[in-house]
Amino acid sequence: MRKNVFIISMLAGAVLLTSCASKKDLENCQNEKRELIADFQNTKEDLAASRSRVASLEEQLAQVQRDYAALQGALDKSLTNANQNNISIEKLVDQINESNQYIRHLVAVKTKSDSLNVVLTNNLTRSLSKEELKEVDVQVLKGVVYISLADNMLYKSGSYEINDRAAETLSKIAKIIMDYSDYDVLVEGNTDNVPIMRENIRNNWDLSCLRASSVVQYLQEKYGVNPKRLTAGGRGEYNPVTSNDTNAGKMRNRRTQIIITPKLDQFMELIEQAPDKE
Repeated sequence: MRKNVFIISMLAGAVLLTSCASKKDLENCQNEKRELIADFQNTKEDLAASRSRVASLEEQLAQVQRDYAALQGALDKSLTNANQNNISIEKLVDQINESNQYIRHLVAVKTKSDSLNVVLTNNLTRSLSKEELKEVDVQVLKGVVYISLADNMLYKSGSYEINDRAAETLSKIAKIIMDYSDYDVLVEGNTDNVPIMRENIRNNWDLSCLRASSVVQYLQEKYGVNPKRLTAGGRGEYNPVTSNDTNAGKMRNRRTQIIITPKLDQFMELIEQAPDKE
């Protein structure tokens, strides 16, 4: 009896040991499986990234090949044109360099002109009071300085005669004109579309021209501006800045513009000067 119990105990222990060993092996297998799955996933991601890099490099290579082909085509065309016109490569390069040098010269001339215009504009606006700036508009457009003055600050009501209130403002503008002696001055009169009712003024053409002439003569006689630098012109009602449908619009259109611009002959001389060869 005791012998049987002993045998049964031995068998149970063996089974228990076998069960424990199998469970540990199972856990080891599961851990290995998880590691393998993780390694496989990482490998897949690395492969996908490598394929993406390969595709990107292939596209970059294709673009380089296209650019090279385009440059080669342009070079072949230039060579063909040069040969057809019996132009050597050296001469073609010289012509390109001369063109680039002239372009740089033109840019320098324009830059110098623009800089002077900015300085002129800043000097004028700083000299004007806050009240004057409400009725005087100073702008630089396309390399030209425009000073726009409202008619009610310049002229007596319904007239082309300069009023007393305009004297101080015109004196400041005259000083700028005198300081920048290399500039020409165009005074341009503008009106609204309301017909003028005066016996000695036929229409708005007359009124705009007379007003411009009054300003020109005022600058010459009161402030000594050289008349050779001055030009008077009128544009009547045909150069509005806004609609004449409202009183405010008509008021804006009734203006006199003093346009300050580099002397054309000097400007053309600057442009025509061939830059020195390096």
